[in-house]
Amino acid sequence: MLDAEFRASSAPRSEADAWWRQAVVYQIYPRSFADANGDGIGDLPGITSRVGYLRDLGVDAVWLSPFYPSALADGGYDVDDYRDVDPRIGTLDQFDALVAALHAAGIRVIVDIVPNHTSNRHVWFREALAAGPGSAARDRYVFRRGSGPDGEEPPTDWTAAFGGPAWEPVGDGDWYLHLFAPEQPDLNWANPEVRADFLTTLRFWADRGVDGFRVDVAHMLAKDLSEPLPGQDQLRADGLPDGTHRLEDRDEVHEIYRAWRAVFNEYDPPRTAVAEAWVPAHRRPRYASPDGLGQAFNFDLLQAEWDAVTFRRIIEENLALARVSGTSSTWVFSNHDVVRHPTRYALPNGTDLRSWLLSGGVDPRPDGEQGLRRGRAATLLALALPGSSYLYQGEELGLFEVADLPEEALQDPTWKRSKGTERGRDGCRVPLPWTVAGPSFGFGQGAAHLPQPAAFAAHSVEGQEAEPGSTLSFYRHALAERRRLQTAESLTWVDDRADVVHFRRPGGWTCVTNFGTSPAPLPPGRLVLASGPVVGAHLPQDTTAWLEPEVADAHPDFRN
Repeated sequence: MLDAEFRASSAPRSEADAWWRQAVVYQIYPRSFADANGDGIGDLPGITSRVGYLRDLGVDAVWLSPFYPSALADGGYDVDDYRDVDPRIGTLDQFDALVAALHAAGIRVIVDIVPNHTSNRHVWFREALAAGPGSAARDRYVFRRGSGPDGEEPPTDWTAAFGGPAWEPVGDGDWYLHLFAPEQPDLNWANPEVRADFLTTLRFWADRGVDGFRVDVAHMLAKDLSEPLPGQDQLRADGLPDGTHRLEDRDEVHEIYRAWRAVFNEYDPPRTAVAEAWVPAHRRPRYASPDGLGQAFNFDLLQAEWDAVTFRRIIEENLALARVSGTSSTWVFSNHDVVRHPTRYALPNGTDLRSWLLSGGVDPRPDGEQGLRRGRAATLLALALPGSSYLYQGEELGLFEVADLPEEALQDPTWKRSKGTERGRDGCRVPLPWTVAGPSFGFGQGAAHLPQPAAFAAHSVEGQEAEPGSTLSFYRHALAERRRLQTAESLTWVDDRADVVHFRRPGGWTCVTNFGTSPAPLPPGRLVLASGPVVGAHLPQDTTAWLEPEVADAHPDFRN
């Protein structure tokens, strides 16, 4: 358990300072949100032009995926300069204008920080290549002498996340580690200069008004690279969830985040952060602790099959973990790295998504109506839970994965590194449709950097704006009612059928989801809203409803 005295000393200074505990955060992938200058790439002025849309949607914060200078070897997660804006996306002045516009609309700002690696165009890496073996410049990264008499073989047989070897030669007998793409050399977090420079970066953005940070692969910074280095098979064998893996989730990573927390607490209100840490559930609380980042992503529902027992178990486990760390949980179904959740729910449980993507999205054929029905039901369930909800741009439009992008359009490094055996993540990064017509459905004045399917017209903002039963209208209504109803961070389970998830929140309102194949009785109360049509006193399959006690109320029913 966490130290109670420290927890008290690190408590938010006011209730307003803890805005993140139950916030709705909307992830923007800047290159695919809105293009103001017509070059096919989304930009900061494009986002600023849509602040009114975000305000009307009802989100509490936006999270901006990387907008830094980058060669786009990995969609912007190969960062050339952590304290600047990619000129294709905007300028620092335009960033300041965006923050001011969002704050004026009551929306806070979270930015992505990518600390495990820089790009291979970063000034530090260029210095490292020029400086040569054994230099101080190379010590900022993970360089090792190659094996063999002339260092012509890699130091180990490790493989990278995007495929291929995890070591790249530089031509002088040294090799550098890249656990992702070769354009993303791993930093050496044992180096004090690396640690100090990131504190400077955190202050740079906090001083510009940023309210929080999303920390990319937060579990991978600390590494044990003492000799002898194990082989790939031994790495897998040593992958026990006890903090001793050579490359991931090591206990000493939390020393880094304690220093970050000290920086966050220099500000009034304190800045917040959320860890992207793909670690076993019982290892998450330390990332989310008050002396660490404050929150950690819970991806358990994102990976879950459509099943009532599984959903309830995951919810119970994660609420318990949040209590351990003194924080709130996070709930997320889609982001820039995964197949969109209406598409996942359109496929049979157990579908291998990589194989499905390779088939162009036709084997098996998705049931689009089922996918959207379940996607809306899952979202409404999550919005009723204590904690914060993270939405990914376009899910409020009911967008599906674009699985049939032409091969020549693919940008994700996974496609090339896997030699065409994995399609990658481009299908969830296709630019948003704003209008029913136009060369890029209102995304910009010309073609978008990834082609949009014709079906996007029907999913566009313009196409849904005036439709009371549209997915956009549903999200707007759900977020408005959530803001009205959400109070204390607790719930009480109500036992129903095994295929129903039912809980009550403080104030007496309830959320009930029918995962089954036959209608379930609605509990008593006034129907606030439902994820799909409700007729009479029964909840159809794949549907979620919110109800509150029968009292005189000016809020109308929302029955799709």
